[in-house]
Amino acid sequence: MTVRAGIAGLGRWGQTLAEAITDSDAITFPAGCTGRKDRARDFCTEHNIELRDSLDDLLTDPDLDAIVLATPHGQHADQMVQCARAGKHVFVEKPFTMSGESAERAAAALIEAGLVCALGHNRRFLPAMKRLREIVANGEIGTPLHVESNISVPTGGRHPAEHWRSDAIESPAGGMTGLGVHMADALISFMGPVTEVRATSERRTLTGNIDDVTFMTMRFASGATGYMSTITVTPAIWFIRVMGDQGWATMRGYEKIAMLKRDDKKETLETFEPTNTPRAELEAFAEAVTGGAPYLLPVAEAIHGTALLEAIVRSAETNEAVSV
Repeated sequence: MTVRAGIAGLGRWGQTLAEAITDSDAITFPAGCTGRKDRARDFCTEHNIELRDSLDDLLTDPDLDAIVLATPHGQHADQMVQCARAGKHVFVEKPFTMSGESAERAAAALIEAGLVCALGHNRRFLPAMKRLREIVANGEIGTPLHVESNISVPTGGRHPAEHWRSDAIESPAGGMTGLGVHMADALISFMGPVTEVRATSERRTLTGNIDDVTFMTMRFASGATGYMSTITVTPAIWFIRVMGDQGWATMRGYEKIAMLKRDDKKETLETFEPTNTPRAELEAFAEAVTGGAPYLLPVAEAIHGTALLEAIVRSAETNEAVSV
């Protein structure tokens, strides 16, 4: 069975999702809607997407099994509740919602309706990311004590002032909603829940409303500690370094894992093939919709990640540690 999904939001990332599944047998986008129809019309014609007027037009279509939401962050919670009432499975782009309360409310609506609720953190589907989770889970570096991480991309100032991503309400704490939530989700996936965070977010070189340097320390429920940063004006980087009592493991970029155990003299290096992660996450969503394997990212972790984002924003505003 091929899942027929309507896509709401056909800006840059919505179009990336559509292109990722052009020849997929698992999921297709026969219809879509967007706030700026003129900018998406040619794209939709090229990709055989019928451009509708609104999300309501997608929700009332009996031929659509699911909805993919690539809409502004602040709209996600209410849109997911609408999808639940219409009986449509949901794949929603990150961030899930903008508060822990709204995340719980939206997820509950879908779960109570017996529908799949999937959050689009595509980095979870990287083979190297899966390997790092395995290393930690199997105790290959002993007990995890501390983690250091950074996700940065020079996207600051890319959007005009009137764009929704340039709105500090939609993009609080610098690069957190556009970038940092990916790393926060990655850390949750193998370090477990976070109990406390202390964050700083500053505007160093950008003009406008959005900060360019955001960093934080965190404590996990396990007792482990961590550090994370996201910068929107420096060249692209992704790294995660987990220190355990028997060794360390580092994810260098998206395709390499290095590891050094305490009694070894030389690190090992594993290299993985590049992966089309938007396609992988959408096909995993389709598998869950059709009764196959559950979606890789549990709903409870999606909710916790949202609560963590909310705590980071509050800590950056108050300059105080915030419990999650």
